[in-house]
Amino acid sequence: MSTEPRLTPLPADEWDDGVRHALSPLLPASHATPDFAGNILGTLVRHQPLTHAYLTFNAHLLRESTLSARLREVAILRAALVSRSDYLWDHHVPLAQRAGLTDDDIEGVRVGAAADGVDAAVVRAVDELAESKTLTDATWALVREHLDERQVLDLIFTIGCYQVLAVTVNALGIQPEEH
Repeated sequence: MSTEPRLTPLPADEWDDGVRHALSPLLPASHATPDFAGNILGTLVRHQPLTHAYLTFNAHLLRESTLSARLREVAILRAALVSRSDYLWDHHVPLAQRAGLTDDDIEGVRVGAAADGVDAAVVRAVDELAESKTLTDATWALVREHLDERQVLDLIFTIGCYQVLAVTVNALGIQPEEH
């Protein structure tokens, strides 16, 4: 994995209405600024149509998903971890805490030993999808004990969405924001 950025965020003087439109599925115009958007979105807007399409999908998963915010963050954290994306892990730990995960819950997700049954099912699903790109019948049955069919679809798409984002962050060498 690159330690140097391969693409950097679009310079502030190049932000225009096209950039704001690209970010609009996720960010209101008032927040479509280089400082607020951060390094991921600031880099992705180098390809505005792709960014708009991806963020439309991502916004559904963040705002319209049938998964609870808590369960969504379990899936995202584990996807970030198995994709070796420290950037996404670091960004989503505070979101997971706001969604109700305790430090012990987050550690369980990190080590693959979630204490909660539904969390454990989600961790197992993320791991299998990352490794084999499918779910075993046993994991499918376990996930279905906890989730209805729409939730299962949202779960699988959330995992895949964040795996794609992790691959992008890693391949582009997107750097953490300086605070």
